[in-house]
Amino acid sequence: MEALPKALEVNEKSPESKDLLPSQTASSLCISSRSESVWTTNPRSNWEIYRKPIVIMSVGGAILLFGVVITCLAYTLNLGDKSLKVLKMIGPAFLSLGLMMLVCGLVWVPIIKKKQKQRQKSVFFQSLKSFFLNR
Repeated sequence: MEALPKALEVNEKSPESKDLLPSQTASSLCISSRSESVWTTNPRSNWEIYRKPIVIMSVGGAILLFGVVITCLAYTLNLGDKSLKVLKMIGPAFLSLGLMMLVCGLVWVPIIKKKQKQRQKSVFFQSLKSFFLNR
């Protein structure tokens, strides 16, 4: 194992010393990677692929409907001044939050589709590359 430069030597007693030391193995780099490996061959179901956008869209739709109901109640019910002010502030806030989450989920779906196509192309070109290099 190679020696660390003097600039990277840290007192072993400090808790930050473990965070500051560089990784010595290439495998730990692959493990800590957040992206999926191109070489995984396990096919994923549509639910595994689209689960997060579906949940975001569902929660966003529910919040949006809740905001619509509260806003409608604020303008149709005859309540006290304090209650009316609170409902008139909270209703549009839920409307905007729900709409934002719904749109984020709707935009996420085409991004995932494009990513899946790129991954399929990448796997195809890697297999083609390995075919020609192994001859």
